[in-house]
Amino acid sequence: MPLILLCAFGLNACVSFAPTPTATPEPPTFTPVPPTPTPPPSVALVHGEYITVAEFQAELARYKAAQTAMNVTFTDEDANKAVLEDLIAEVLLAQAAREANFQLTDADLQSRIDALGSPDAVNQWKSAHGYDDESFKAALKRSIEAAWMRDKIIADVPTTVEQIHLRQILTYNQEDANYALGQLQNGTDFDALAALYDPVTLGELGWTPRGYLLDPKADEAVFNLQAGEISGIIQTDAGFHIFKAIERGEQQLSPDALLTMQQQALRNWVTEKRASSEIVLSP
Repeated sequence: MPLILLCAFGLNACVSFAPTPTATPEPPTFTPVPPTPTPPPSVALVHGEYITVAEFQAELARYKAAQTAMNVTFTDEDANKAVLEDLIAEVLLAQAAREANFQLTDADLQSRIDALGSPDAVNQWKSAHGYDDESFKAALKRSIEAAWMRDKIIADVPTTVEQIHLRQILTYNQEDANYALGQLQNGTDFDALAALYDPVTLGELGWTPRGYLLDPKADEAVFNLQAGEISGIIQTDAGFHIFKAIERGEQQLSPDALLTMQQQALRNWVTEKRASSEIVLSP
């Protein structure tokens, strides 16, 4: 039987007939490391999640168009900052939704896409705004996750809170405010004086929850008042105020006050989350 066939049937038999060669160590075999994926062009990295240049530019174009339509004056720097902060907030909200075990299935995502309009219309929109199919789905998914977390945050805002029933005297210069305060100190009735300064509303502000005045100085001052007490002069961006507490207690929030409290809760959540998050901005 030829030697080659012997080797084919049994390597050990084949080797036993050959002289023993000098052993030469085999070089070590290394498993090649897969190449690191090239990161997409991005404007920020939020806990390892990219905000791409493409989606930033798309959002920036929509923001500028909306501001222009409302005749709002803005600078490019202001627009860039506003859009970037909104996108960072969206990523933080979406990440929190996932941590809270919110799951959006592929079928749910496709249903949302189908609800946007015809495939041709959706494709035209994607093309016009620099999205391909994958990046569009990723952006839409994140938007839905962020909306879920936003709704969860505002749903936790109580509808009944401690409030103060307020009236005010509002002037637009320090001299008028000083004069009004002097009148009050001389015994002039607050409500009568408030009616002179504002014959339409008579100075009535209604029930006001903590934080509703949107000025920390005014908020602190009025919540230090007891029923019947009058504040000193408090300057805000709106002017010079003198407040009177009519009564205070637990009250149902008005729709407008509830909306303001919800917006404030959302802003506070984003501010606190951003401060404790790992966010890297691209140069």
